[in-house]
Amino acid sequence: MDDIEEESLFEAPPIAEQERMVEAILFASADPVSIRAMAGRMPHGSEPLIAVQNIQKHYRGRGVEIVRVDQAWAIRTASDLGFLMQRETVETRKLSRAAIETLAIIAYHQPVTRAEIEEIRGVAVSRGTIDQLLELDWIKIGRRRQTPGRPVTFVGTEQFLDHFGLENARDLPGLKELRSAGLLENRPVPGTEALPAAESDADLQESLFDDVIEDPEDGPLY
Repeated sequence: MDDIEEESLFEAPPIAEQERMVEAILFASADPVSIRAMAGRMPHGSEPLIAVQNIQKHYRGRGVEIVRVDQAWAIRTASDLGFLMQRETVETRKLSRAAIETLAIIAYHQPVTRAEIEEIRGVAVSRGTIDQLLELDWIKIGRRRQTPGRPVTFVGTEQFLDHFGLENARDLPGLKELRSAGLLENRPVPGTEALPAAESDADLQESLFDDVIEDPEDGPLY
């Protein structure tokens, strides 16, 4: 009898109970939560990935939804109901053109060094611009380049993806979307050259990610 009771202590709870646990974890967290972090809070033997996928289906079409942000998960207002939250949104100071361009370069070319950002923009990047993006938690310091001086690189963060409703870097908007949103004038995205009229926005977006997502020799860059 004692052996049976001891075994039951290590038996994972029913999946329905695991779903309640995952729901509670996500609801209480302001930031996205990774599967590993969920597993660390749940009983031994639990399967948080299955649980979160189940409740994602349950919330589909409702006022809130379970969304994946990079390698983590979060509860967010349904995208089509965002207008209801407008009065509760905190007004913040707009980013300068320098900060927007620097953020765009990092997002599309990550990992990228300060010198590379300056080369793409054609002007020096002030420390204040980098500091502002770091304080917003939209960029972070990445790996050092294995080059003389071993300069640090900058990459986008999970918070950056979450703020703009992106699952990963592949979801970044193309040239057409950036212009429609008023984030870009009728000129190339920073770091790109003018394209022939026949080349599509989709081609541009694909070319931007050639150097970002994967290196054929070294594998993923981040």
